[in-house]
Amino acid sequence: MPTILRKHRFAALLGAAIIAVPLATPFILDSQPANAATGVPGIVAPGGSFASIVAADKPAVVTITTTMKAENVSSDNGSPFGDNSPFDQQFRQFFGQNMPTPHQAPQEQERAEALGSGFVISPDGYIVTNNHVIDKAISIKVTLDDGTEVPAKLVGADPKSDLAVVKITPPKPLKTVSWGDSDKAAVGDQVLAFGNPFGIGTTVTAGIVSARGRDLHSGPYDDFLQIDAPINHGNSGGPLVDMDGHVIGIDTAIYSPNGGSVGVGFAIPSDQAQKVVAKLMKDGSIKHGFIGIEIQPVTSDVANAIGLQKPEGALVASVGNDSPADKAGITTGDVVTSFNGTAVKSPRDLSRMVADLTPGDKANLDVWRHGASKALSITVGNNDDGKTEVADNSDQNSADQHVPTIGLGLGDITADVRQELDLPRSARGAVIETVAPDKPAADAGLTPGDVIISVNQKTVDNAREAKAAVAEAGRSGKKSVLLLVRHDGNQSFVAVPFSEG
Repeated sequence: MPTILRKHRFAALLGAAIIAVPLATPFILDSQPANAATGVPGIVAPGGSFASIVAADKPAVVTITTTMKAENVSSDNGSPFGDNSPFDQQFRQFFGQNMPTPHQAPQEQERAEALGSGFVISPDGYIVTNNHVIDKAISIKVTLDDGTEVPAKLVGADPKSDLAVVKITPPKPLKTVSWGDSDKAAVGDQVLAFGNPFGIGTTVTAGIVSARGRDLHSGPYDDFLQIDAPINHGNSGGPLVDMDGHVIGIDTAIYSPNGGSVGVGFAIPSDQAQKVVAKLMKDGSIKHGFIGIEIQPVTSDVANAIGLQKPEGALVASVGNDSPADKAGITTGDVVTSFNGTAVKSPRDLSRMVADLTPGDKANLDVWRHGASKALSITVGNNDDGKTEVADNSDQNSADQHVPTIGLGLGDITADVRQELDLPRSARGAVIETVAPDKPAADAGLTPGDVIISVNQKTVDNAREAKAAVAEAGRSGKKSVLLLVRHDGNQSFVAVPFSEG
């Protein structure tokens, strides 16, 4: 279970449980004082014991050992998730050059082993685990609960959801666990976490569901269950079960200041995992949908500026040229409010809905545009590298004209400004020259050099048009004005409230 460093402090997160050790070298577990919490006070088992649940589920929990080339786990700046996975990108974002790596094998070692967990879902040997447990493996071995070791082959893996399926040919039909309904799991419900922490053997810990819908910013599927049942390195891929013994999650990540469990763990919900696993078993891989837009949240100020009753939906900050969204007629400034009949509450909702579709699928969506709802249809594309993420705020504009209501000095895009800001010849708008430090524009993050492209979803070609559009918004009684701004080559919407003074 690798760790992630939060800004300003260490924190273990994302990717629960790889222990890498050199081949032909004894596994050594450092002895540590037992000064960390090992249980959750107040947990009361039905009938006084969890033994019946453990007896039923433990035989289906396995240990997964993978062999890989040592360079795959021992590079100075490498990640246990693989260089191109979204989990690896998140590692690098938080750690920079100080990103931790699994235990490094000596240079003369050509291979290393990694340990994780999994669980059996069919008597003939299909096993679910995390993608990061088997990533870059050249061989996979499964150790059953009774100690039997069996070679395994990879059926399929999906880095975006961090899920994988392996298959063994068992000596006899295997004990299995059944999928549960994670949607019914409520905060406060008791859960049990199974796995092989630190490679010491199958272990079970008890806790509760601490929270739902946690977003770790690792990909479009982020919707983790947070649990306080202790999980540690080696638990990755193990099942999280409810009081009926059904799998409602897959242990995947931990948050920790010291590398050990502090009771903040994360599991992939079963309702999400079950769909991915079914696709992997059928096709061996998953192609995720793509529509080619950058999106951002709809804040209260944005909603007020464009006439939406609630701050919900996904605001389109940019549309890729010739992308599925472009062909469907989606434009910058649209707010996607529903997708295939399901309400879009946030950008994450839309990202997940799109990613769940297969390239070539057709979908219907509703967008809010210029004060009215508009229905569109779209054919989902197949570019998995396309952007469907929340965009960063950006803006570029310059002028000598003062806009007192929000605190900006604006100017036209002259040839000198175009060269200084490295703007394309086609760039139009108003350049922000000054930002009053005590006005709303400064609070909204606007800076000199940002360029205002549109005001309240109407394109502006120069500072005069931008100033007039802002003034018009103020006279209309709106509490804020919506600006589309370009900043460092990117563009996004910024809602700026009007000053009361």
